Amino acid sequence: MAMYKEIVTKAVVGKAKKYFKNSYSLETTNEPTTVLGCWVINHQFKGYKQGEKIGVDGSYDINIWYSYDNDTKTTVVNKKIKYNDMFSVKTSKDADLTSDTEIIVRTLSQPNCVGVTIGKNNTINFDVEKELGVEVVGETKMKIAIEEDEEPWEDLNIEETTDDEIVKDIDNEIDENYIK
Repeated sequence: MAMYKEIVTKAVVGKAKKYFKNSYSLETTNEPTTVLGCWVINHQFKGYKQGEKIGVDGSYDINIWYSYDNDTKTTVVNKKIKYNDMFSVKTSKDADLTSDTEIIVRTLSQPNCVGVTIGKNNTINFDVEKELGVEVVGETKMKIAIEEDEEPWEDLNIEETTDDEIVKDIDNEIDENYIK
């Protein structure tokens, strides 16, 4: 008959991932003729627990390079975009979500500009997609079976001995001028 022990440890007790595609617009000072490029940089984020859900607050900068004046001049406009995304994370039933629960957020797919169009009244419309993953690390319990009939380890009395004669033989065999 096996006995059981209960171990309390920190482990990943819940996971979720979510894909986002958001549309934004940016006002320019000049009337755009052509959009030449779009970059998303400086992505930062932080996760937190809010009731039964996990929230992620983050931001990134969008830089759009465009031409104006019938493609004779170019400029870059930028905008800081802030977001707040909520995740429903299913956790294991014995998970203890306390104030010391750790929320780990990872970017599975960095924010990327996937579509840009020129709108009316000096605006540029663009779509940004990203994918985030969330892990909840908290205390959980595990039960393990303990075997009572375990045999004790054999004690092997191995003595380390060094004979002075062996050490002298080794010293005599070493040729210090082995590179000639």
